[in-house]
Amino acid sequence: MFYRPLIFICIGCCACLLAKAQTDSSKAPHNLRSVEVTATKAAAESLVSKAAMPVTIIDRKAIDMMGSRRLDEVLREQTGLAVVNDIKGGSRAVGLQMQGFSSAYTMILIDGQPMIGRNAGDFDLSRITVSDIERIEIVKGASSSLFGSEALAGVINIVTRQSIQKAQALAAFRYGSMNNADATLEGETPINKGKGAAYLSANYYHTDGFSVNPYLTRGATAPPYNSFSLQGRARYALSPASTLSFSGRYAHRRSVSVNSFGKDDLHTSRDVLDEGDMNASLLLNTHFKGGTRMKTQYYLTRYSSDQQTTLTEAGVLNAQNVFTQYLHRAEVQVAKELLHAWSLTAGAGGTLETMNNVNYRDVGNMTGAFGYTQLDWKPRDNFSALAGVRYDHHNNFGGRLNPSIGLRYTPVARITLKASLGTGFKTPDFKERYQIFTNPQQGYTVLGATVLASALKDMQKAGQISEIRPVADLIAQQLKAETSVSYNVGVTVSLPAAIRLDVNGFYHDVHNLINTIQVATKTNYQQVFSYMNLDRAYMTGLEASIGWKPLEGLDVSAGYQLLYAKDRSVTAAIKAGTWPYNTIRNNNTGESRPSVVSDYFGLENRSRHMMNLRVFYEYAPWGITASCRMNYRGKYGFDDANGNRFIDRYDTFVEGYYLLFASLEKKLFNRHLSVQITADNVLGYTDMLMPAQPGRIIMAGISWRFFK
Repeated sequence: MFYRPLIFICIGCCACLLAKAQTDSSKAPHNLRSVEVTATKAAAESLVSKAAMPVTIIDRKAIDMMGSRRLDEVLREQTGLAVVNDIKGGSRAVGLQMQGFSSAYTMILIDGQPMIGRNAGDFDLSRITVSDIERIEIVKGASSSLFGSEALAGVINIVTRQSIQKAQALAAFRYGSMNNADATLEGETPINKGKGAAYLSANYYHTDGFSVNPYLTRGATAPPYNSFSLQGRARYALSPASTLSFSGRYAHRRSVSVNSFGKDDLHTSRDVLDEGDMNASLLLNTHFKGGTRMKTQYYLTRYSSDQQTTLTEAGVLNAQNVFTQYLHRAEVQVAKELLHAWSLTAGAGGTLETMNNVNYRDVGNMTGAFGYTQLDWKPRDNFSALAGVRYDHHNNFGGRLNPSIGLRYTPVARITLKASLGTGFKTPDFKERYQIFTNPQQGYTVLGATVLASALKDMQKAGQISEIRPVADLIAQQLKAETSVSYNVGVTVSLPAAIRLDVNGFYHDVHNLINTIQVATKTNYQQVFSYMNLDRAYMTGLEASIGWKPLEGLDVSAGYQLLYAKDRSVTAAIKAGTWPYNTIRNNNTGESRPSVVSDYFGLENRSRHMMNLRVFYEYAPWGITASCRMNYRGKYGFDDANGNRFIDRYDTFVEGYYLLFASLEKKLFNRHLSVQITADNVLGYTDMLMPAQPGRIIMAGISWRFFK
């Protein structure tokens, strides 16, 4: 793998050359606009100062200019991120891929607290409206000791608006293609002369859904749904040293999909899914004499889903899946400024996770405990170091100590060098262990590793199995916990003419990666999937982004990611000539030949190349903002079509594609009134293998902000 060290050597050499070139110009003035981060006093809820690197911030202004409605619409345009479909999880399995890791390895936080509720490991980001988001913080890699070691890919922290200085309210409505409708009401006010504050918002969203499957005569690959969410926050200063805060969120989504396949709609089903998620937290912030700060917090989140599928021609309930999951989390965190240039953050807590589902057998509660310490050292303005260690213990998988370290050095005014190393630890979830689920629309079945043997035996007795693959005997009933080591090395260069360049190389070495694999074939020709550990996999590559402000109000930026994601055991099997890895077959011609290592493309659903280009413009005197954005995702492997258990050139691929987005907004009446029009996927690109990618969507919106 010669390219891995080459990536890091190139970054290091470029950094040294740039540092040399910039030495003479280090005192030159520059006017690079940085992202302003507000509400920084809520340090315990921010990842900016807590993670080693790299951190990306999307502020409220950027979200507004994009015209985004849901969280997935914001994140899909960021460098190194991709919103992907897991076809084996059904039409609703849509998640976020980060640096080659699938959605299951990315932790989603709201104000520093985790959210739950995933489908086939994917967290559906469209569940979250952006109306209440102040900023989004993205930390890549397992480099944070404070926010959990199970996030092998990284952490996305959604920071809601905290600073409330005056009473104001907002009413907004958008409508457009596919009968998409988005309505928001929100209000906030200070309490008792600024001693407290309260915020409340409500959002309603509807879409008719869409279909990109030409064989679906009636219905939708992305089902229509209605969603409603209610969010509230309140804080009050109990004393000059103590503040009590409460936050809560409730959301419900209902989707109904009627699907028909075949001539004359002979096979018709009605699929109804009700989802609800609720979270609440109580936080006490205390400042002691001597500079010690303490945060005491309890957090509860609940996710539930009820899916029913009815065969409409017979009027018979074909399947029902009712699922409820609770997570309780308590934590105490203490922060202290020590000697000059030193600061310490430490904490401990515990979790209790429960689940109720008739499709999961012999399931007990999962409990965990954790403790962490992080030390920050900043002896000079141009140098800082961060070191942390975290211990996580799981009642079923034992414990593990995970260290992390980060360095930041600015040799000259225009150049900053960064490096970090962190380890991760992720235990298998309920579904990977105990799931027994049959997709009612497509007919495939997913079985948890723990119940695989008994479930296959039951299906055989029922006459549902035509073939059991040898790999089924290799799957251990007890999945192992996944561990990883993540490296990041980067350089940031501020060039003349308000140009900023960021280059970052990454390498993730993962042991016992949990991967989905086909273990059997059913008599209806559909697959049976389960989960098994890959002994060792890796994701490595390079990210680069550049920003330029040529004129006042005009911002131009571009980003690129190069990614290699592979399973080392596949490479070893090809070298050893192990069946079935030793043969590559062209199904179109019937020709076969011995396979070589270069035939292996990589893990499924990972693009080798991804790019983005964004142009934002604001003309303040007229109150006008506009944006035009482009995303490119290179081709990626979708399915092993020739049965040799790895993706090669003769397998099924999704070809590379472009998506274009545009928005235009005008503010009137002293910025009380705002009128906006947005266009998503301007070229109307769709693909049957991307069931959640809609065609062209045009939306128009109006909002009124009430303030003095």
